[in-house]
This record gives sequence, C-alpha cells and structure tokens, in this order.
Amino acid sequence: MNSANLSAIWITIQLAAVTTVILFLIGAPIAWWLARTEAKGKSVVEALTTLPLVLPPTVLGFYFLLLFNPHAPLGSFFVWMTGETLTFTFHGLVLASVIYSMPFMIQPLKVAFEQLDQELLETAKVLGANAWTTILNVILPSSVRGIITALVLTFAHTVGEFGVVLMIGGNIPGKTRVVSIAIYENVETLNYADAHLLAGGLLVFSFITLVFVYSWNRGTRIGLN
Repeated sequence: MNSANLSAIWITIQLAAVTTVILFLIGAPIAWWLARTEAKGKSVVEALTTLPLVLPPTVLGFYFLLLFNPHAPLGSFFVWMTGETLTFTFHGLVLASVIYSMPFMIQPLKVAFEQLDQELLETAKVLGANAWTTILNVILPSSVRGIITALVLTFAHTVGEFGVVLMIGGNIPGKTRVVSIAIYENVETLNYADAHLLAGGLLVFSFITLVFVYSWNRGTRIGLN
C-alpha cells in the first residue's frame, strides 16, 4: 500500500476519533434531556438530531458548503478566529462529521438514559449526592451498554462517510483525503488492487464493529439478568 493510502487511513482514524469525542460531550446532555423531559419542543429537537439519518449526504454537504463558505456568517467567523476556512480543511470535516454522525451518538444514549432505574437516582438524591457524583457513580455505570454502543457506532459511521466529506473536504492528500475518498479515486484510476485492499479493510472493520456491538449488548443483558 502506498503512502497516500496510508495517510488517508491515518486521517480517517483522526477524524473518527475527534468526532466521537466531541459528539459524546455534546450528545450526552442532549440525549439526557430528550430521555427525561416532556417539554413541548422535544419532538422538534428529536427530529433535528435524527435528520441526518434520512437526508442524503449530498443534501447535507450542499448546505454545509453554504454555511461554511468564508462569506457566510459561520464561515467568516471561523476565518476571523483561526485564519483558516472551514471548507476543504480538516476542521470543516470534523464539524460536518459531528452533525452527520449525531444520530448514532444520541439515539443509543437516549435509550440507555430512558432505561435508568429511577430508584437509583432517587436514592442518590436522598443520600445527598451532588450532580457530578450522581453522573460518575450512578448514571455512567448504569448506562455503560448504551455508551459503548454509541461510541463504537459513531466512530464506525464516521470512518465510512463519503458524500459529506467529499463535498466539504474534497480530495486533498495529507489533509482531507480519507479512506472512502481514496477508494473512489483508486477505482477511477483503475487501481483495483489498492481499492480492494481499502474496501476490504472497511468491510472487515464494519463487520467486526457490528459483531462487537451485538455481542456486547447480548452479554450485558445476560449479566444483568
């Protein structure tokens, strides 16, 4: 495998890792709110956080291009803050990936938080536990199945992105060229050997990811029983 494809693998891993960490920090509070509230705006928030599941990646990519444009408010603010544009940069890929992979983080966390034993939360409150103690000692340990599922699915989904990253990042070697783009380019140039290697790697990775998630969920259910 040539250095360009190795670089694409490394960029993909970085993108997936950064996206997963950011999404967990952002998604956990949103998922908690969705799981515990009955506010009127809940349906709207649920729809917004689930929208990337049903929208074609090209639609999201198109609107990301408009939002990230240096002449748009968000794009120009980022240029003012960093001196770089959001389009065709790693930062832009991260921001787009955070939005595009959001359902894969929020949905498993929401389900996990909905299944929390209310008595545990009430007991922690009666014992005088503050918010952070409750989060660290009650909520996170009791939601570990959903958390692991959310982290793994978010990482795997980000690794497999194509349409959004192509429109936002293009195909800049060493900067925005990820594995999915490398496969597309190898096929276009009839370099089927490298295309097979990268595509096969993604296939195996995706299969192992799903096996892990299903096995983990089944194992934890058996353990709880």
